[in-house]
Amino acid sequence: MGEAVILIERVEKLRSADLHDLGDAAEQAIREGGGFGWLDAPTRDLMERFWRGVMLIPDRSLFIVRVDGVIAGSVQLVRPPRNNEAQRHAASITMCFVAPWARGRGLARRLVEAAETEARWAGFSLLNLDVRATQIAAAHLFESLGFLCWGSHPYYARVRGHAIVGRYYYKVLAEDSQQDGTLE
Repeated sequence: MGEAVILIERVEKLRSADLHDLGDAAEQAIREGGGFGWLDAPTRDLMERFWRGVMLIPDRSLFIVRVDGVIAGSVQLVRPPRNNEAQRHAASITMCFVAPWARGRGLARRLVEAAETEARWAGFSLLNLDVRATQIAAAHLFESLGFLCWGSHPYYARVRGHAIVGRYYYKVLAEDSQQDGTLE
């Protein structure tokens, strides 16, 4: 048995089989506590509508990872709204997950690196992201990739009736020559 074939790709269109695989991977990640907002896996219909909706948002790029042709995870790169001139230098990474069956292969790292590469290519000088403090593996991953934790929010999320701390991260991709450090 050979080594698994791993492919990271930016998706322009989701086929029916892709929606199925993406739904399976997301559902498994949610059940293992690595969801991206959901605490319980939604119905398959809702999940597929969610992914179709992602594809309709012009300022989002969806990256997926395939292991032997099966989608095992994803991440999204989100550009700022076009009317937000003050933050046009900064993009965000969101909804990063890998299905439990595919973990331990560096797939989340490769997904984030792909999103970061596109952000650099698009001219962004800063990447932002946030995670629940309970997502320890994700926090370690982002820190190992050079993201800096700049703060936390004690009421970031509510899980099963309990407040969960959120952690906020950023990574400078390119020094901004116009940054002067003054407050507006």
